[in-house]
Amino acid sequence: MIEFPAGLLPAHIYLLALVGGVVAGITNTLAGSGSLITLPILVMLGLPVHEANGTNRVGIILQNIVALKTLKGQDSLDLSGSQRFCIPIILGSLLGAYIAIDVSEGVLNIAIGCVMVGMFLVLLAKPKRWLQGEGAEIRSTWYHFAMFFIVGVYGGFIQAGVGVLLLMSLVLGVGFDVVRANGIKLLLALIFTLPVLGIFVWHGDVNWGLGLLMAIGQSIGAYLAARFAAGSESAPIWIRRMLLLVTIIGAAKFFYPVFSNF
Repeated sequence: MIEFPAGLLPAHIYLLALVGGVVAGITNTLAGSGSLITLPILVMLGLPVHEANGTNRVGIILQNIVALKTLKGQDSLDLSGSQRFCIPIILGSLLGAYIAIDVSEGVLNIAIGCVMVGMFLVLLAKPKRWLQGEGAEIRSTWYHFAMFFIVGVYGGFIQAGVGVLLLMSLVLGVGFDVVRANGIKLLLALIFTLPVLGIFVWHGDVNWGLGLLMAIGQSIGAYLAARFAAGSESAPIWIRRMLLLVTIIGAAKFFYPVFSNF
């Protein structure tokens, strides 16, 4: 059954959820961290933080399906080699989801803020690596298993920023170029979000009304972004620029509640 928070909100608030979903879909498809947009909107619409964290996964699933289908239709999707990362990221995400159910909001803010700062510094340090990749395949190792398990824990814990972590792992850790890595990122995020959503549904932390409303907007944004990424030679440059922008905004967003208490 589709339910909205108790009491009707002004129409423009629901419009904000839809438009925010479009922006988040574009951001998630080109880089990641679109949840930095959707999570605050869901909380503003009246959801508790834990329920917003669960509801946010609905849009992630739908937008990634749309983005992958669009990229495939444009012959711009190369998922070869991605299967080796599926098991560790799923296992990690299940653990992360169970941790997220009881964690405090303050700890959550500090953890995500620190991760965002680290991402921003790494992005600045190796610009050519982001644009070109290593140009060679790397065999799966225990290091890759551990890396994607940890990314999965974070993604199951909270979705915000996991797209950036996935891109960093695939480009800097594995050696894929950023365009190929972006398609694999979408697939991996879809694969681990499905069981994670199931855990939040089981614990009653998903509001289907708001989740589906925002998912519509995210799907529109994902389609537009995937069309751009498939047809633009400058896509790698713009993906990196988007990553820089969302990481610095994300760090400020999550550190602000911590410092505002002093």
